[in-house]
Amino acid sequence: MPIPAEMRAIEIKQPGGPEVLVPTRRAVPQPAKGEVLIRVAAAGVNRPDILQRQGAYAPPPGTTDLPGLEAAGEIVAVGPETPRWKVGDKVTALVAGGGYAEYCVAPAPQCLPIPGNLTMIEAAALPETFFTVWTNVFERGRLQAGETFLVHGGSSGIGTTAIQLASRFGSRVFTTAGSPEKCSKCRELGASVAIDYKTEDFVKVVEQKTGGKGVDLILDMVGGDYINRNLQCLAVDGRMVHIAFLKGAKAEVNFANVMVKRQTITGATLRPRSVAQKGAIAQALEERVWPLVAAGEVRPQIHATFPLEQAADAHRLMESSIHVGKIMLTL
Repeated sequence: MPIPAEMRAIEIKQPGGPEVLVPTRRAVPQPAKGEVLIRVAAAGVNRPDILQRQGAYAPPPGTTDLPGLEAAGEIVAVGPETPRWKVGDKVTALVAGGGYAEYCVAPAPQCLPIPGNLTMIEAAALPETFFTVWTNVFERGRLQAGETFLVHGGSSGIGTTAIQLASRFGSRVFTTAGSPEKCSKCRELGASVAIDYKTEDFVKVVEQKTGGKGVDLILDMVGGDYINRNLQCLAVDGRMVHIAFLKGAKAEVNFANVMVKRQTITGATLRPRSVAQKGAIAQALEERVWPLVAAGEVRPQIHATFPLEQAADAHRLMESSIHVGKIMLTL
């Protein structure tokens, strides 16, 4: 198929609610050195997209203003110095923006082959959560087999990915979720302990289930009053990794307790990192995780799909927090 001059896309008309996501037409981008152009079949919807829509998470300098951090499809053009990829290759890619469109430019190192027999929709659900979980849980968090791991928001895209990977790599997984049904799904995916945070105190449950020791690693996307509660149930030499702050980025912390228990508090964001750094994460995923996905041992969890033009409805669903797993856009 010839590449058209223009494409359908979703733009953020102005900061605000889901209604500011409007269909538009844009020029098809051209791949530069080290980039490929993907004809998008599906794209993922993620929490950072909501923050960008609200005006709270600006794209990195030089990046398109179109939202969308992951997409899957067919490569239709390649820029100079992209030796691995050729026109016709099917890939899934992590991008810094532009996924909500018919065509999307992606750095070649951030592209990965589609593992196993995954559909394009399933493939597009991989990059944002798998890149995030791998770098924060296994690289920054140094999770090892035999350790205990707590991830909040177990029914989210990040949560369902973290549960599957941590349990497959030999860790005992604790998680929190907002209903008995969500907790049941988390246990299905590999969580040993799933805590309904609306009816149970996760600090007390962790203390009880670990014999007072606490967990070795926590992946937190909540923040706010969870920060001190997390530290209460973190073990000696435990690590806590922050990737988002749904309840706020500030808390008053008694660092004397952190010192006594030799705890580590860290965090990271993925979007501003360099292409080389993201490429290294992609390489680790392809070596360590893609075989599990290809074998069906780990699968992206798809809650719902929407046509591209209904991106606003997809955002409304995400903000309702009733979903389990990923919300996707299709073209």
